[in-house]
Amino acid sequence: MDPVMHSFDPPERFVAGTVGAPGQRTFFLQARAGRRIVSVALEKQQVAVLAQRVDELLDELMQQGGTSGIIPAVAPLDLADDGPLEQPIDEEFRVGTMTLSWDTAEERIVIEVYPLVDAGDESGEPAQEAAGEVLVVRLAAATARAFVARAQKVVGAGRPDCPFCGEPIDASGHLCVRANGFKRRG
Repeated sequence: MDPVMHSFDPPERFVAGTVGAPGQRTFFLQARAGRRIVSVALEKQQVAVLAQRVDELLDELMQQGGTSGIIPAVAPLDLADDGPLEQPIDEEFRVGTMTLSWDTAEERIVIEVYPLVDAGDESGEPAQEAAGEVLVVRLAAATARAFVARAQKVVGAGRPDCPFCGEPIDASGHLCVRANGFKRRG
């Protein structure tokens, strides 16, 4: 079976976003070109790591030089995107692994997102082969900085963390392991 490639070079929009209330949010990466929209679900930590790695790669490229284009140190204000995810949100797949690279010829960040692969069952049977689906997004440096800024906002918009144990605090508080099981409030 031929792999299904969702390619956006470049997308009109590429954002991280959520659906649901804090503590019960589902995180998505969403790419759009024209009327074509692809949404993939992932974990909060995956969004945070992707944003961090993109930011680090851009910082490294700035320090090294050697690019003909300008790599902004911060997200350009005219590229800020605080809008909601586009509807309908049809999950193509749940994210397993992601790769990040720099295309020197085109001077673009390349993000490849692969689906989560079934790890097999308890009988020791091998894992199911992935269907070969992949989301490939190629971003200019300024657009990548804008993606990072939004992703960091999305990740930070959840429940506040307990200053003692670092676990998220629900509206009703939480049982803090550092406080010997006493309930702390945010």
